[in-house]
Amino acid sequence: MTITAAHLGSSKAWTDAQLLYALEEVVEKELNRHLKVAKDWMPHEYVPFSDGRNFPGVFEDGEAWASDQSKVTDIGKIALVVNLLTEDNLPSYHHEIASLFGRDGAWGTWVHRWTAEEGRHGIVMRDYLLTSRAVDPDKLEQFRMAHMAEGFESDNRHSMLHSVAYVAFQELATRVSHRNTGHQSGDPVCDRMLARIATDENLHMVFYRNLLGAAFELAPDLTMQAVRDVVVNFRMPGHGMPGFERAAAQMAIGEIYNMRIHHDDVIQPVLRYLKVLDIDGLGPEGLKAQDELGLYMGGLDDEAAKFDEKLAARKARMAARAGA
Repeated sequence: MTITAAHLGSSKAWTDAQLLYALEEVVEKELNRHLKVAKDWMPHEYVPFSDGRNFPGVFEDGEAWASDQSKVTDIGKIALVVNLLTEDNLPSYHHEIASLFGRDGAWGTWVHRWTAEEGRHGIVMRDYLLTSRAVDPDKLEQFRMAHMAEGFESDNRHSMLHSVAYVAFQELATRVSHRNTGHQSGDPVCDRMLARIATDENLHMVFYRNLLGAAFELAPDLTMQAVRDVVVNFRMPGHGMPGFERAAAQMAIGEIYNMRIHHDDVIQPVLRYLKVLDIDGLGPEGLKAQDELGLYMGGLDDEAAKFDEKLAARKARMAARAGA
């Protein structure tokens, strides 16, 4: 099945301001839909406060942190820190999208609502980590300070359309990372908490994905180029945090987020839902971007297959050692 893109004048004629205005009705529709299906929840209800105890400091009875005080798995601890530090940069994310999307009308209402919902994620994750003693609280705070002191600048801050394309994929990537972290955490309480967060992230993805679909109807060539650029150059928002590369490698081996997951569970579902590679009626630049996107996805699948082979070989070696 093919989709014929509706050209409303030349794609090159669209400016960010014009697209923002043209998409306002879609934003309002998606905002109303989101508010109907999103359920408020209380972060404190997901935290086992009765398991908590004082740390040393102002409390004389404080108990020093030790790595064996939590039931969370090693890979779960690594992923939880990465996920929390990513959520911690919410003030920078809010600044980025508020600057691009504005603070008025439906766009502004969405920006503030999204920020309020995302704020719960950092609250509940930090409370859980400290209460369960899953990570060293001093190091966690040091990491937070270092990460936030660096600030955050989006790779896509130059373009509203690129930013919409990016968050359509990034929200799904975050959902997948949270959900897989919960599965690998070894703690049912952690799993329930991250499942709740993942539900929010999925709803955010749906909002941006549908908005991206509307952008394809308005400016198909420009939107195709934006999707191509975002997919080819995709980076998670936490890429600048201390030790991110090593943590990302461990998360890849631990099957929380890796190349195969990125291809199968993040990029492909959005492209497939919007039928991006089937859109017809594009101009020369749109066709070029579509072809390049298809080639890139084929290469990404090949790289993911190589990673799969290496991961399977590693598992076989570990199993052989355990059985020796």
